[in-house]
Amino acid sequence: MKIGLLVGFLSLLLVAPTRADEVETSTGVICNTQKQMERFVILNDADPQSAIRAVNAEEHDPTACAVASLAFVRGSNSVTVRKRDATFQIVPILVVGVVTADGVRGIIPAVYFSLFRVEERSA
Repeated sequence: MKIGLLVGFLSLLLVAPTRADEVETSTGVICNTQKQMERFVILNDADPQSAIRAVNAEEHDPTACAVASLAFVRGSNSVTVRKRDATFQIVPILVVGVVTADGVRGIIPAVYFSLFRVEERSA
């Protein structure tokens, strides 16, 4: 139990945001690793569920990537990926809750990776 708490605390330090009070809620794709999320971006051509199934099959893990409604805090380390006409940031997130019909339900914090579109402007 103590090791789990220590790992959780260290994970929190790795994804510490610039402001600790910025808890967001959103529904989107999450993956266990950055590599899995990068693969999701490559495979996703307007059908996220097919891309999720493909990544999960490649990983031999039915829960490697999923769509979830979560409460989370964004980490500060991100990787930028581009695909055709879109740019995304893959960001580690510290998930602190699950969004349900009754509101947000707290969970034991866990780190996942999510994808956020970058709005680019023409010069």
